[in-house]
Amino acid sequence: MKAFTGPNVISRAVSDDAAAVSDDAAEDHRDDVPLAFWDRAGRRTIGRLALAPGATVLDVGCGIGATALPAAERVGPPGRVLGIELCERLLGRASAQAVARGVGNIDWRSGDLTDLDLLDGRFDAVVCPFAIFFASDMAAQVRRLWRLVRPGGQLALTTWGPRAFEPALTGWCEAFRRVRPDLTIGFNPWLRFTHCRPWDRLADPGAVRRLLRDGGIPEAEVVAEEGRQPLRTPLDWWTIARGSALRWSMDGMGPEAAARVREANLKWLVDHGVEFVQTNVISAVMTRSRTAPEPRWNRPTIASRPTIRRPRLVPNPIEGPPAIGQQLRDPPGRRSRAASLASRRRIMEPQARSEP
Repeated sequence: MKAFTGPNVISRAVSDDAAAVSDDAAEDHRDDVPLAFWDRAGRRTIGRLALAPGATVLDVGCGIGATALPAAERVGPPGRVLGIELCERLLGRASAQAVARGVGNIDWRSGDLTDLDLLDGRFDAVVCPFAIFFASDMAAQVRRLWRLVRPGGQLALTTWGPRAFEPALTGWCEAFRRVRPDLTIGFNPWLRFTHCRPWDRLADPGAVRRLLRDGGIPEAEVVAEEGRQPLRTPLDWWTIARGSALRWSMDGMGPEAAARVREANLKWLVDHGVEFVQTNVISAVMTRSRTAPEPRWNRPTIASRPTIRRPRLVPNPIEGPPAIGQQLRDPPGRRSRAASLASRRRIMEPQARSEP
């Protein structure tokens, strides 16, 4: 087991009031060593897409740009990326990273993934990294994102796999429930699904495939990848927690309760000799057909569709085979009664003239 010098680490963490009360700085350093897994996941997601130079990409729940930045590099200056994130602090960090890396083809916008005001079929690729599980109706959200993809484009979803952030997350949930049991379900609407982990709604590839089918996407490439992030000290885990969806739980409990959860969680890590956390990821990529059928409400009704009748050559028993190009308007089996009587008269007329 790794030697963490546990009690000293914990006492320093708790005695540092600024860190215990407000860890906003952790958000501003999500590219530091403990949070390198965000960048790895973002680059792998973009690597699975067939992005061409000049393509347009939408990143919903872009965070600090772990997916939007590599997408912008792939599509190049002719292309364009739109990153949408609910937390404006993260957008500010993402914008600063783009400037530092010389990436200028990204537009950042504050917004909610459940309230996107965008035109259907506008993007060559739509990416939703680690955010779809926050929607109460995930299938409806998948359908909305799918409509934003133009024919031939792709949709990519990523979610956490089984045992994500374990074993440290078990200690975090135990401390959270012990310190603020009244808030475990009440303050956060996502917790009514899984108590602590909203991503548990999609914690295996089968659940992801079922969601996509419910969202109207029958075929998808779903890949599960295992990963782990080493912890140099227990404080690395707290940086990870503050840079993840657990941040919402911490903000909801208040600074004093957050400090108590932090103390209990870090002690739990030391007692259990935790050296890493799992960062397992499930990715799904869907490609929209280039020949998508028209929506049913745009199709002409049967009565308004034109009837195409093929011309038919019919030999005349008196005049012989018809000349090339001679056509009858009536299709096979649909000759009118008048036409049939006229044909009979033509056949009978020569015989009538020959009688005395």
